[in-house]
Amino acid sequence: MGLGHRQHRRPPVAAPRGRGGAGARGGRQPARRATQPLWELGIGVAGLRLPHYRGSAQSQAWLLPAPYAVYRGEVLRADRDGLRARLIDHPDVDLDLSLGASAPTRSEDNEARRGMADLKPSLEFGPQLQWRLLRRPGWTLDLRVPVRAAFTLQRDSRYIGWVAAPVLNLDTALPSGWRLGLQAGPLYGDRRQHAYFYDVGAADVRAKALAAVSRRVGDTWFGAFVRADTLSGAVFADSPLVTQRSGWAAGLAVSWVLATSERRVPSRE
Repeated sequence: MGLGHRQHRRPPVAAPRGRGGAGARGGRQPARRATQPLWELGIGVAGLRLPHYRGSAQSQAWLLPAPYAVYRGEVLRADRDGLRARLIDHPDVDLDLSLGASAPTRSEDNEARRGMADLKPSLEFGPQLQWRLLRRPGWTLDLRVPVRAAFTLQRDSRYIGWVAAPVLNLDTALPSGWRLGLQAGPLYGDRRQHAYFYDVGAADVRAKALAAVSRRVGDTWFGAFVRADTLSGAVFADSPLVTQRSGWAAGLAVSWVLATSERRVPSRE
């Protein structure tokens, strides 16, 4: 009889997690941190409208394959913001690899360049320092300072100068599920870089602004961007190869995720 009395006084067993049992404080359990696959791979297609070069009134449309690759490692990360390596042990500072490129232009297709050498496609790469100035729920404000060396993509590749493009970058999550990114800042180039495109001999600055949106729906990723440039005040603005002082470029892409890793890591988004 005494044993049964003790059993009636035993504290009630807490309900399993996720079932709202009263045994937990206030019926609440600590939220589990979301996780994501360590890596994801896919393929897609992108449509671009690009000027022949900054300052050209003529443009060209491109339809290109768009590979989708994401890696969420502790040190090395690759995502829609590019390839990054955490080489600085600071929560708000990253040192990334910055990439840029320019499309080829056949001079016979551009009225201002007829009779001149073709512009080869170029690749730019170099370090980028990224400093998070503000971080709030749903949005971040970064200062990004990339410095890149540029090379032509051809059999006998050659160095064509350096560019630097410090920007303020605002990244925010919209209520609709889309993500919006806004960038604005100056674009610097050295004498060799400007001579390649405009045949002028002085380093100077141009301004640019970029807006981009993206969204992931299941295994499908959508993205789009619009970029505006102005050459007002540039020392080469009077070059005969500059046929308009401002211009724009745009692109639209869709990718499908085809494979993901079984290993999952804590989400940082």
